[in-house]
Amino acid sequence: MNYVHRWIDDSAIDLPVGKVVCVGRNYAAHARELGNEVPDSPILFIKPSTSLVPMAPSFSIPVDQGEVHHEIEMALLVGEKLQNCDAEDARWGMAGFGLGLDLTLRDIQNELKNKGQPWERAKAFDGACPVSGFIDSRGVSWKQSIEISLEVNGELRQRGNTTQMLFPIFQLVAEMSRVFTLEPGDIILTGTPPGVAALHPGDHFRARFGNTLKVEGQVTGR
Repeated sequence: MNYVHRWIDDSAIDLPVGKVVCVGRNYAAHARELGNEVPDSPILFIKPSTSLVPMAPSFSIPVDQGEVHHEIEMALLVGEKLQNCDAEDARWGMAGFGLGLDLTLRDIQNELKNKGQPWERAKAFDGACPVSGFIDSRGVSWKQSIEISLEVNGELRQRGNTTQMLFPIFQLVAEMSRVFTLEPGDIILTGTPPGVAALHPGDHFRARFGNTLKVEGQVTGR
């Protein structure tokens, strides 16, 4: 089944499916847990549209390529074309907000890093980006911090909020728009808090976006 953007009521969103623009190490604690330097500017990379799959009721992970780590992130759905924009334009250019998992083949990523090679095999494989339904951007208030979290088998693995980001959301989007033109239907992932760990077939997960969105389901293998 081909991926389609959806609202939280499961109705389809009338936007094309585009690329996923991601940022690495946007939470200092996550950078430290992997032994990486805290960056001075955003580390950007892209996942293709073929990486997108629905997060619920289940998603599958490879079982023959080493450990697959979860990285829960706030996901932004781009609603209008953004190029060389400022933070204010970035804010009003969003159609929706939700959750995404930046699935990472950690053993392969570490091997590629050691060889000085690109990470795409570890980050951009088919199914590497499960996403939730989206909340209409008009229903999200930015007057206070927003928390995201992930539980696996009833254990809290990751929790972070927008105040902990090294690069605030809309400043980050503006910076992305100076490198990659953001098109309607693109998705932006905004970085993961600490606590990343391996997923296994049969795991049950529960992810939350503030008090507005809860997603839960099962991990399967392929």
